[in-house]
Amino acid sequence: MQEKLDTLINTTVTGLGYELWGYEYRPQIESALLRVFIDAEQGITVDDCGRVSNQLGAALDVDDLIPLAYILEVSSPGLDRVLFIPAHYTRYLGRQIKVRTRLPVEKRRNFVGKLVDVNDEQISVDVEGTVYAIPYDIIDRGRLVLDDIRPQRKGGKHA
Repeated sequence: MQEKLDTLINTTVTGLGYELWGYEYRPQIESALLRVFIDAEQGITVDDCGRVSNQLGAALDVDDLIPLAYILEVSSPGLDRVLFIPAHYTRYLGRQIKVRTRLPVEKRRNFVGKLVDVNDEQISVDVEGTVYAIPYDIIDRGRLVLDDIRPQRKGGKHA
């Protein structure tokens, strides 16, 4: 099922002219959540998400790939985007990331720090001066941290 779902989602999203950033499929006992992230050079609008949601929902219903009732969410990856594949990590080398692992690495499962190295097997994250090597196969979720983007305050007098 996973391979067919991969193909269907990728074909639908790219066929509509968008980049498939990634997706999360979370089956539960009685239902499932399918969260699809799309991107485009010019950015993503609500209309873009609606267009992909309509097409993808129809394709999923025809192919009946999800055997449960499901919720389909389509959105842009956002500024604090989830990182799915090694190329995503490579793209953000040197940036702050947050990683949660399925298994402990040196007795930790949560890491927030600077992404200092990326290769085919793992990433390395510097957390307050200690570098942790984290294999891709145990990463539950990785995402960018927006600590370097702060809202600008406007000056002026208050009445």
